[in-house]
Amino acid sequence: MPKVRDVLARKGHVIVSVAPTTTVRAAAELMNERGVGGLLVVDETKQLLGVFTERDILRRVVVTGLDPETTLVADVQTTDVVTCLPDTGLDECSVIMTKRRIRHLPVADADTVYGVITIGDVLAFRIAEQESTIQYLNGYMFGTR
Repeated sequence: MPKVRDVLARKGHVIVSVAPTTTVRAAAELMNERGVGGLLVVDETKQLLGVFTERDILRRVVVTGLDPETTLVADVQTTDVVTCLPDTGLDECSVIMTKRRIRHLPVADADTVYGVITIGDVLAFRIAEQESTIQYLNGYMFGTR
């Protein structure tokens, strides 16, 4: 059964993060530059404090009329963060993401943040697995293997 570590091995362990003192505007600019829909919020020791996503911008900044130039990520981040471990199975991650209606799942334990997986990462991994299986079966059935 595939695990989170398999997804991280394929996509890499790059962590896009901000400090809680970052303004919403600066965080949104970083998200735009990096092409990501969420950032991990970490302190100076790289401890996970929260997650800041596009959804947070819409619900907690835009709709409430806060100024993104002066509002800090710490004031609008999601702090009730669900995490998983590198050995967590992808099926379990899918269940967590679906039940909690989240798209970003940090991979972390008490001491270390290993990365983050998204629902898109899980789907891409599964599609790649299926394509590999289809190629194998085609090769087996038609004698090209």
